[in-house]
Amino acid sequence: MSEFGHWICRRFTLARLPFSIGANSFALMSCAKIDPALHQAQKPPWIKVRLPSNPVFFSTKALISDLRLHTVCESAQCPNRWECWSQGTATMMIAGERCTRACGFCAVTTAKPFALEEDEPQRVAEAVRRMGLKHVVVTAVARDDLKDGGANHFARTIEAIRAMDPSVIVEVLVPDFHAQDWCIQIVLEAAPDIFNHNMETVERLTPVVRSRAKYRTSLEVLRKAKEFSAQVVTKSGVMLGLGEKEPELFRTMDDLREIGCQVLTLGQYLRPTPQHLPVVEFVTPERFDAYGEIARAKGFEHVASGPLVRSSYHAADFHPVVR
Repeated sequence: MSEFGHWICRRFTLARLPFSIGANSFALMSCAKIDPALHQAQKPPWIKVRLPSNPVFFSTKALISDLRLHTVCESAQCPNRWECWSQGTATMMIAGERCTRACGFCAVTTAKPFALEEDEPQRVAEAVRRMGLKHVVVTAVARDDLKDGGANHFARTIEAIRAMDPSVIVEVLVPDFHAQDWCIQIVLEAAPDIFNHNMETVERLTPVVRSRAKYRTSLEVLRKAKEFSAQVVTKSGVMLGLGEKEPELFRTMDDLREIGCQVLTLGQYLRPTPQHLPVVEFVTPERFDAYGEIARAKGFEHVASGPLVRSSYHAADFHPVVR
């Protein structure tokens, strides 16, 4: 077995986790490989992150700590957290900071989650109020330990924000809920403005990049969201640099447009630790620009494409129809 194959076994072995991820999922994770020798360790000059100096950064950090909230900015080691927090924005991560999945690209901790905190939706709403946000992004870890996958917790958080200020644009970035209709409907009944679920990568690479997730299941989640709520804006994101080929990327764009997805983000995959998947390629800003133009030509209403673009980066730049 190759070094990467041994790494797969170490990272995803069923015995290591305090809950079941299923033998079929493990088989899927083991069937595809990205050669670690392909890793590009030297970051190019366009991958630059400015360290914080703005006092707003530190006040944002203090507020999040005071309200005992988690953010995907920290948990996923987002390269833009310095910029976003310095502007007084953050992406709230609900349902704890322990994920039931072990995706090969993600820095969020894989472990048995704690029980949901009943007052968390109100604390998120209070953070939105204190930060003066007009557009908030709420995401969550995967909670396969819960029957509803955390759907009701999403709904309660949306409702708490709406009760605090009905004018706030609420964007949710959800797990796949195994594409169960009733879970998706619970979230949509709370009336988020934007429903985001990331494809993350092309179909061929999905088994090794995404733990338990399936490419076609993710498409179904987005398709059903639009079917169940015609007014909601659907959104998805794809990471580049994992070894995908251009025709595969364009096929993913086409797949998303075929199920009515309106907003697309394209960004560079950055390896959070040496234990995560290798960066096969650093895509140039010029190619990101070209991919953005291609996506727009395919009919996406809004496209954010660039090396440091992430799902919620500058999310407020897209303004859905006002309710």
